[in-house]
Amino acid sequence: MSHSYPGHRASGHESEPDPSAGTQGDGYVADGQDYGTADGYHQDTHQSDARWEDGGQDYGNHPEDQHDPGYEPAPVQHFFAEEPASRRSRRPSRDKQRRRRRRTLVMAVVLAVFAGVVFGLTVFLRDLLGMNETKDYPGPGEGTVSFVVHPGDGPLIIGNNLVSEDIVASSEKFVETFQQESDGREIQPGTYEMRYQMSSSGAVTALLGDGGTAVHYAAIDRDLRLNETFDRLTESTGIPLAEFEALAASPQDFGLPAEAVSLEGYLFPGEYRFPVDMTAAEIIEEMVANAFTALEESGVTDPAEQYDVLTKASIIQAEAGEADYATVAGAIENRLRGDNTETNGLIQSDATVTYGLNRKSYNLTPDEKADTSNPYNTYANPGLPVGPIGSPSVEAIDAAANPADVPYFYWVTVNLDSGETKFSSTLAEHAKYVAEYQEWCGTQKAGRCE
Repeated sequence: MSHSYPGHRASGHESEPDPSAGTQGDGYVADGQDYGTADGYHQDTHQSDARWEDGGQDYGNHPEDQHDPGYEPAPVQHFFAEEPASRRSRRPSRDKQRRRRRRTLVMAVVLAVFAGVVFGLTVFLRDLLGMNETKDYPGPGEGTVSFVVHPGDGPLIIGNNLVSEDIVASSEKFVETFQQESDGREIQPGTYEMRYQMSSSGAVTALLGDGGTAVHYAAIDRDLRLNETFDRLTESTGIPLAEFEALAASPQDFGLPAEAVSLEGYLFPGEYRFPVDMTAAEIIEEMVANAFTALEESGVTDPAEQYDVLTKASIIQAEAGEADYATVAGAIENRLRGDNTETNGLIQSDATVTYGLNRKSYNLTPDEKADTSNPYNTYANPGLPVGPIGSPSVEAIDAAANPADVPYFYWVTVNLDSGETKFSSTLAEHAKYVAEYQEWCGTQKAGRCE
């Protein structure tokens, strides 16, 4: 039937070397004039007769002019103080150094501006794309691990230790969550039962516990069977399995109705933090109380009706994904109606039959479907089975208490990966969807649909 699915240059310029010179000189050049002196490697064409020329004026004294009757010696004018050649030869080097320093400064400024732009753009994009969000595990986590909080440990140290144990993904996220959710409370020293890869919020809640006392953490998943729940409780608390099994033999001791054959369905799923000194009986009492609370919040208060609702809810949860709970609940109600001639009161749930056979499977043989001795066989026995087949969630309970008004009698999950479920009102239409499911199974690895 239906199935669940698990080179910059500075300002100014240097004149080109005189092409008439055979080799390069080292004269200082500015504004197109060469103020250098000749050396052993360069003939200075601008000083051909021991005269300095400037702007076409002749400032030299010439012996041949003394024969001119109007000749008067020109006064000696000192336009340049003679410098040692070594000092003059250092001027180009200093100028180049200044230009290099300017280039270095400009490049440093450009690089600083570029780095600032890149940093700002990175921050903007991280914020825009949500990349600044600190990683966190979705929770609730898996397995169990004992975690010790030492005297004097603060949130940051605790967060780092949690990360090292792979209990949380980020110490920063843990500290942030603690500041938001602690409400002024402190984490007390002690040993805490935690899970691997918990969410930061789950870890904070577990460590705060009941006023910050040491606790045993137990995560009871929806749809766990009673024996699986007891295994989880023993693993989490260290209480022997035999103690839980002995208590389960008397379900009425915990307020269950007379027709209840076991505690199945009443151990409400969820995340629990049991004080380390809590007994097995006290643990069961707390879980049963939570189941009754969920029933009452869904509007179911009569004990007999509560038992039926829990039974339906457990079937709904095993047969469909949460999005289809209410629709499956409506189809089950249609099958249970007295005037139902489509299925004649048979729910025909594979999940109930396999529960009675103490196994989990998608396949049933014809003989198994026809076995009336199985009190959970809803192919052979009309009506509800003798009791719940797992621990239903609050969502499944609410769907069972408030089923959708639909015309369907049949449903089948045609894709176990996506959980896509198709509903129908007639057996012929249902057969088409069953064939679709079988076709999907043919594309899967061996054992996927078993």
